[in-house]
Amino acid sequence: MIRLRHRLLTRLLATSLLIVVMAVTATAWLATRTATQALQQAQGRTLSDERALYDTLTKYAATHPNWSGVDDLVTEQAAVLERRVTLTTPEQQVLADSAPGLALPGAQPVATIDPLRTDTGPPGEPGTFDARAVGPFRLTADEVTMSRKLTTDVMSCLRKISARGQLEQSPSGRWIVEIIADPSGEAPACTSVFSSQYLPTERRALKALRQDVAQCLGKARDAVEIVVAMNPTRMPPTFAVVDRTARPSSNDRLQSCLDRSRREQLRPWTAPAAQLYLTDPDTGRAATTFELSRDNVVRIVLVAGAVVLAAAALTVLVGRRLVRPLRVLAEGAARQQPVPVLSKDEIGAVALALNEAMQRRDTAEEQRRALVSDVAHELRSPLTNIRSWLEATQDGLAEPDTNLIELLHEETVVLEHILRDMSDLAAADAGRLRVRPVRLDLHEVVEFVVDAHRGGAEGAGVRLTDAVDDGVPVLADPVRLRQALGNLVSNGIRYTPAGGTVRVSGSRAGDRAVITVEDTGVGIAPEHLPHVFDRFWRADHSRARATGGSGLGLAIARQLLEAQAGTITVASSLGKGTTFTVTVPAA
Repeated sequence: MIRLRHRLLTRLLATSLLIVVMAVTATAWLATRTATQALQQAQGRTLSDERALYDTLTKYAATHPNWSGVDDLVTEQAAVLERRVTLTTPEQQVLADSAPGLALPGAQPVATIDPLRTDTGPPGEPGTFDARAVGPFRLTADEVTMSRKLTTDVMSCLRKISARGQLEQSPSGRWIVEIIADPSGEAPACTSVFSSQYLPTERRALKALRQDVAQCLGKARDAVEIVVAMNPTRMPPTFAVVDRTARPSSNDRLQSCLDRSRREQLRPWTAPAAQLYLTDPDTGRAATTFELSRDNVVRIVLVAGAVVLAAAALTVLVGRRLVRPLRVLAEGAARQQPVPVLSKDEIGAVALALNEAMQRRDTAEEQRRALVSDVAHELRSPLTNIRSWLEATQDGLAEPDTNLIELLHEETVVLEHILRDMSDLAAADAGRLRVRPVRLDLHEVVEFVVDAHRGGAEGAGVRLTDAVDDGVPVLADPVRLRQALGNLVSNGIRYTPAGGTVRVSGSRAGDRAVITVEDTGVGIAPEHLPHVFDRFWRADHSRARATGGSGLGLAIARQLLEAQAGTITVASSLGKGTTFTVTVPAA
């Protein structure tokens, strides 16, 4: 009885439910992610709109001494943004409101509008001056005309040196030359005079700033110099302090006093700091973040539950249809009987494989019985001969002379040969047949085998020759390759009558070395060729072992060659001879 947790239906159901849960989770995550991205895009657009509003209000504050006339601008911007725009003092006193009838916003302000401390500088810095806050540096109309004339002279100078520039007007009214191209590198010579010339309004403002900075540093006014870099590539010009005393102040203190003095100088010309609020135009409340309503949560849970239930029901239905033929397979396997193949799907393939396995089992069982019978038969004859001669000697019917000892020795050698062959085959079947491929010269291997069997060939009246190409390297185990070729050569000599020939040849074909063992013997009938490499097989079962061998030589040769990536094939004509073709990897 299969336990519930081990049943295929249970595992299939658990797998399907897991897949469904993962699918629902992934879908929910995807939907949430999509909504989040949409919200981020919307927030990005909102931040862009808020930045434009911040810039507009900062420009107003930089160019006006107070907020008295900002109401129309606030109303206009609120209509563009479709939001309520409110400006208050740091003490929460309303300066301007696009929806004056609503209560004061309780949310945190989105920004502080202060042209003397803007938030456009690097993170962590106390704030920078807005370029449009020029205050006492704003030029008169005559000075603007004079500035334009100076820049015209600069442009003429640039044209003479093949440089290019463009004119821009700074917030103070001064015209600035911006260098676009300077192939000669001489543009600074054209702009140096222009950069160091201050107009009367600028000189008065710098004089007052210089006096204030010197007072902050606690030094005489002549000891401090304010430098305004009218660099044509900078907009607006930058301010710097130079301390000419014997013990100059630190750079941090110089910059701190310069910033303080500039704020004091510009404060009467700019609007005071104000808090900016952006809220809902109807409620006056801050915009809320996206939230999933209770109805949406319930709807998602119900849909997910319905999907899970539907998947479970479908899985049970499909699982039952899958389990039914599996039960038939299990019953057939338990009875050791073939099962019907009713479909062409995976279950049908399993049924077909099961039937083939049963057929192979039956074939293997028949081969095992035949092998045991053949082994018993092969061992029975030499053992019977040995026992008979020993009993005859024991009964005094035979003399233990040299001929008897030689006869018993030959029978013992036959037994040893059979057992050694069977040991090699058993090792090959178990995958323990060891081979050590090395680089060999094919001519030397064949010559060794031929020399080893030349005596036997001469005794049988058979001519043994070899013809191997020089310089054919092979990658093989020398002992196993000689053993396999020796089996083929001895087999050819055995089945070749006196006066015949056994020829061993070798050559290279691509990445393989080809060896052929050809004899002019009795040949093999076509119906017997498929069984040549079977164990204990002989074409003529009436042959004695003296002429037919043990029937294991060719089987061992094939195992030895296949173990070192080699192949062996046979071709034969009855009454004409047999040719065995061996291939091994070329080195």
